[in-house]
Amino acid sequence: MSEEAQNEASTKTASLALDADLGADCGTHSDASTNVSQTHLSQMTASSVPPGENGKWSCEVCTYENFPLSRKCTMCRAPKPLLGEDIFKLQDGASALPAPDLCGEEADAEVDCVAERLKPLRISSPPAQASASALNKWSCSTCTYENWPKTLKCAMCGSGNPAAAAGAAVAPRCASPAPPSPGESRTSRAPVGINDICGGPQAPHEADGRRCKRRNNADWIWLQACLGVVEGDARRVEAYLATGGDPARALTPHEVALLNRASAFDAGHTLVHLAIRFQRQDILSALLARISGGGPGLKRSPSFVAPDLAQAIRRHVAQQVRRKKGSFPAKYLAEFCTFSLPAETEELPAAIQEQLFSELLDREAQRALEADPPRINWSAELAGLGSRLHALWNRSAGDCLPDALCQAAYGVFDRGNTLRAALADTLAAAQRGLFERWQAWERLQAQRLAYAPDDAQLRSEWARLAAAATRPGTPLHQLHVFALAHVLRRPVVVYGVDVVNSFRGEALGYARFQGVYLPLLWEPEFCSKSPLCLGYTRGHFSALVPVEPFAPRHAYICRERPADAEDSAFLPLTDCDGELLPVHFLTCDEMADAEGVLRRWLSACVTAGGVLAARQTLHARPLLVAQMLEEWLNHYRRLAQQTRGPFPPRLQPAGAADFSSDADTDEE
Repeated sequence: MSEEAQNEASTKTASLALDADLGADCGTHSDASTNVSQTHLSQMTASSVPPGENGKWSCEVCTYENFPLSRKCTMCRAPKPLLGEDIFKLQDGASALPAPDLCGEEADAEVDCVAERLKPLRISSPPAQASASALNKWSCSTCTYENWPKTLKCAMCGSGNPAAAAGAAVAPRCASPAPPSPGESRTSRAPVGINDICGGPQAPHEADGRRCKRRNNADWIWLQACLGVVEGDARRVEAYLATGGDPARALTPHEVALLNRASAFDAGHTLVHLAIRFQRQDILSALLARISGGGPGLKRSPSFVAPDLAQAIRRHVAQQVRRKKGSFPAKYLAEFCTFSLPAETEELPAAIQEQLFSELLDREAQRALEADPPRINWSAELAGLGSRLHALWNRSAGDCLPDALCQAAYGVFDRGNTLRAALADTLAAAQRGLFERWQAWERLQAQRLAYAPDDAQLRSEWARLAAAATRPGTPLHQLHVFALAHVLRRPVVVYGVDVVNSFRGEALGYARFQGVYLPLLWEPEFCSKSPLCLGYTRGHFSALVPVEPFAPRHAYICRERPADAEDSAFLPLTDCDGELLPVHFLTCDEMADAEGVLRRWLSACVTAGGVLAARQTLHARPLLVAQMLEEWLNHYRRLAQQTRGPFPPRLQPAGAADFSSDADTDEE
C-alpha cells in the first residue's frame, strides 16, 4: 500500500472516532460507541468526573475503575454516579470541549476544530459557558417538568410540546427530535412515579420552589392520599379532605401510570375502594362520613369517641355467642340488650343538642323514612309516649345490616364481623330448617306472580345467598335478616321504603324489606319478645333507636333492676293507613292469622287511639355501654361549658338603691 493511501486511511479512522464521540454525546449511539472515544475526550471532561487515578471513576457496586466517559460500569453495568457532575451543562459543543490544561492558542485551535466537525451534523456550537439554565426550556402542562427546547414530548410523562404542536401548522415538522442531552440521558431517566408528577430533576436553586409547588398541587395531594390509604397513613387522607378534595374522586389510567404500582391501584377506584381493599377501617369511616349516610360534616358516634371501650364491647359480644344443640344447631347470643339514647342529651343547650344530633344521626335516612307516606313517627300518640325513633348514622361498606343490628343492641358497629360470622355459621349448620322455610316462602311469592321456580333454581339461589354471608362487604338480603333474628333470639322490625331510587331520583326497583322477622324456628320461651328496630332506605340499613324517658339514671348500672322499673318504647305494627305490616317467612296456615302470630312472639298492645304496637323494653345497659355513653356525653358537656361565660353573674349589694330584692320586675 502506498504512503498516500495509508495517510488517507488513518485520516478516515480519526474522523470516524471523533464522529463516534460526538454521536455518543448526542445520545445517538450505544454505550459501546461511547467507549471508542474515551481516550480522545478524557482530557475534555476531567473536570466533570469524580477524582480518581487518571481521571477514572470508581463503581459504587463493584469498585471497578472505569473510563471517564463510560455511562455504565464495564464489569457490572451499574450506572455511573452523578455526584460531583453538573448534569445540567449542555455538553454538545464548546461547553464540553475546552479542558483545564488547554489555554491560549491551543484552546482556540481545539474549539475551531470541533466547530468545523459540527457543521456537517447541523449542530450549532453555543458559547463556551452555555448551560441548561440559559436556554428557553418549555414547561410540561401535565407534570410541570422543564424540557429541552427541541424535544417534542415531555421526558417524564410523554405529553406533547404545545409549542411544537402550534408550530406544526405553520412549518413542516422536524424529521427527528433533538438529541437528548446528558440531563436527559438513559441513566437519568427513571420510571414515571408519584415523585415525578410535579416535576423531574431540578437544579438546586429550583428544588425548594418546586417542592412548595408540589405541596400546593391538588393532583399531587390526591395521589399522596391514595398512597396514604395503601400505606395506612391517615394524615395524607386528612390533608386531602382538608383542602376540599372530593372523597368520591376516581383514579384515571394516567394517574395509575404515575403511581406505578399496578398491584395496588386500578383505574376507576376511589379512596373508599382502596380502604376496603387494604382493610383501613379508620380511614374508611372518615371517608364514609363524607360521602354516605349522614351527608356532609363530621360524624361522631359514641364508639368513635371511646374506641377502647367500643372494642371491649365487641369482645364482650363475641364472648356471648353460643351454639344451640338439637334439631336446629344454630348460633345465638346469650343475652338481650337494647340501645337507646341517654336522656341527659335533653340537658344540653339547644345549639349543642343540634350539633350532637347532626354528628350522630343519619338525617338523610330520617327524612326518607318520615317523607310522605311516613314509615316512622307518624303517630302523635306514640311520639307522646317517648317512642320517637331516630336513625343512627351507619357505615355503608356492605356490612350495614349486621352493623345496624349491633348498633340497635349495643351502640357499636360490628367491626369484628361477629354477627356476620354467626350468620354464615347458622346458614351452614342449620341449613335444613332455614332452607325449608325459605323455599316455601319463595314458592309462595312466585305463585302470586304466576311463576313456579324449579328445585335446581332454588338450590342455586340458596348457595348464592349462603356464600354472600361468608364474604364481608357483600350486600345481604331478606333471608339474612330472618337468620339474624334467630342469632339474636328476638324479633326484628324493619321500616323501609317501597321503591329504591338512584341518586338522580330514578326508580331502580322494589324494596321488600319492610315488615317483621320472627325467630320462628326457636321455641317462643327461648326468645325475647322485645324487638329491635331497623330502617331501610336507598339500599342501606340504619338502626332506629328512641331516647329513654328522663328519669334518675343511676340505676342503669345495676343489672338486677326490677322488671316493673324498666322503661319501654312502643313500635307500631301497622303502617300509617292502619294496614298490618307484612310478616315474612310464614307458612300458608300462619299467614291466615298473622296478627295472632305477632301477639305470640311480641308483647303487642293496642293504644287508646287504636294503634297496634309492640312494646320494646329498654333493658339495663351493660357497664361498658354505660361508660362509653358517659365519655361521649362528656365531650358535648365540655363544649357546652366553653360556650358559657368564664365568670358567674355579678350579684348586686344588699343596699343598692336602684334595685329591690323583694319586688324585681321582669324587665329588671
